[in-house]
Amino acid sequence: MDPLAFRHANPADIPALVDLVTSAYRGDASRAGWTTEADLLDGQRIDPQVLAADIARPRSVVLLAERDGALLACAHVAEEDGAGYFGMFAVRPELQGGGVGKAMLAQAERIAGEDWSLATMRMTVIDVRDSLIAFYQRRGYVRTGILKPFPYGDERFGIPLRDDLRFEVLEKDLGAERAA
Repeated sequence: MDPLAFRHANPADIPALVDLVTSAYRGDASRAGWTTEADLLDGQRIDPQVLAADIARPRSVVLLAERDGALLACAHVAEEDGAGYFGMFAVRPELQGGGVGKAMLAQAERIAGEDWSLATMRMTVIDVRDSLIAFYQRRGYVRTGILKPFPYGDERFGIPLRDDLRFEVLEKDLGAERAA
């Protein structure tokens, strides 16, 4: 099997990215993987206009992982408030648990830490997603206790199926890994 190839997305990739992210988080197809949000949210997971803006802005990369030309995973890596930000992380549901996500996360951390010289990577995770938070904790992320409201009423980010959703900020010190 060929190794993963990483590249930066361009506007022509947007339809495939929307399909990938939707398949990983929404509807019955997402239930093939462990990252589904189908019991928490309905509707779209990513807005094509937001995605286009993320691709276009400085210090922002939509990272793709491909094998033999097939899109397997994606993530958004950006600089926000002097730290790296990791989001829009999706792996094809049938490939989840096979190491593609771990490789994608490591590549995103390399971009933030080595290419951009940022000491910290942050992300927001829906705080009721215990198994997802545990995945990140096993990779060195810590719960900060900082909570942010879920954007109820903004259907660009989905239609909530419950009224207790909020985000928690997770953080990892990238400098410690570079020093090791």
